[in-house]
Amino acid sequence: MRTLTASWVVTVAGAPLRDGRVAVDGGRIVWVGRAGDSGAPSGPVRDLGPGVLLPGLVNAHCHLELSHLAGRVPAGAGFVAWVEALVAARANDDEAEVRARAAEAIRALAESGTVAVGDVSNRLVHLDLLGASRLESVVFFELLAWDPARAAATLEWADVRVAALAGTLAPNVRLRLSAHAPYSVSPALFAGLVGRGGPAAMHLAESPAESQFLATGEGDWPGFLERRGLGHVAFDPPGLSPVGYADGIGALRPGLVAAHGVRVDGSDRALLARRGVFVALCPRSNRSLGVGMAPVPKLLGAGVRLCLGTDSLASVESLDLLEEAVLLHRQFPDLDPAVLVRMATLGGAEALGLSDLGAIAPGRRAALAFASAPAAPEDPHLHLLSGQARLRGIEA
Repeated sequence: MRTLTASWVVTVAGAPLRDGRVAVDGGRIVWVGRAGDSGAPSGPVRDLGPGVLLPGLVNAHCHLELSHLAGRVPAGAGFVAWVEALVAARANDDEAEVRARAAEAIRALAESGTVAVGDVSNRLVHLDLLGASRLESVVFFELLAWDPARAAATLEWADVRVAALAGTLAPNVRLRLSAHAPYSVSPALFAGLVGRGGPAAMHLAESPAESQFLATGEGDWPGFLERRGLGHVAFDPPGLSPVGYADGIGALRPGLVAAHGVRVDGSDRALLARRGVFVALCPRSNRSLGVGMAPVPKLLGAGVRLCLGTDSLASVESLDLLEEAVLLHRQFPDLDPAVLVRMATLGGAEALGLSDLGAIAPGRRAALAFASAPAAPEDPHLHLLSGQARLRGIEA
């Protein structure tokens, strides 16, 4: 057993502790408190110095297999144009390059204090790399097929892939069937996923183009589908918001991780909360692609459970999850900083179903991170959100 100490311990499970101490044994937290508290265990003490000790971050929405596209997909021409450029860039993917860049991204996650990731994957070519890493990972096997005639074949293909992987995944890798988005997944494919207990995750309410397409059938998406050879697919727009449409087809379910949640009105927010959906906010990606900013205070006010994700290196400069919280702090300065830190830690752990991560409390895993400071910060949460803090993982 040994004890870690720092000028602040942000437990997330409770109030932050000045001059806090965390005792660890066998990779588990066994005691949390301050020097001199009753029950403090004996043993070696490692003083981390001035700074903040906190739970490791949980990135609830990431695309590791797009890491090789960093700097290769220009933004600025609109969301649909960006998607089209992304699809074109992926047409010539080299698997060796995809794996090499994914390996780099996995290392970058761990080096920036992240201990778990919700990774969206279409091709599942890097699961062994996640398995060999220190990260806990929930891999969302993402399906898409706009043509309902392809729904059965797509589901059968996915079932075969999942069955082939059974028994081969490392203990730190979990695989869950997911959907891409309401504009790329047919109702028939959604029905198949719902019948299998899913989808576990999806992109939802990300852009104005998505909202317009579902409301009226117009906008940029019909042209994209036409150019993709899908113009023959009949589509009767439901006249609903993306959230309303997803609920109507049974895709909103407790535990669903819905990425983005930018275009949501009061009715949408109430529905997300009522259905027990987690919304993974990705503000840097949303800013880069010009789709707007999620109404975070209103989502919180409605009782929606929030977590954070980075999205991919195709739309952001790094996979440093703390930068997402920093941007939200700047955008919404009146929000309690502790709430934003919770989104980056316990919020993500809850969304991914990782019950022993995200907080510093007895019995939980000692998966921790530390942000040093020149001197003991006056406010640990504000230090973390200052834009100056840099996290590193702590081997406990």
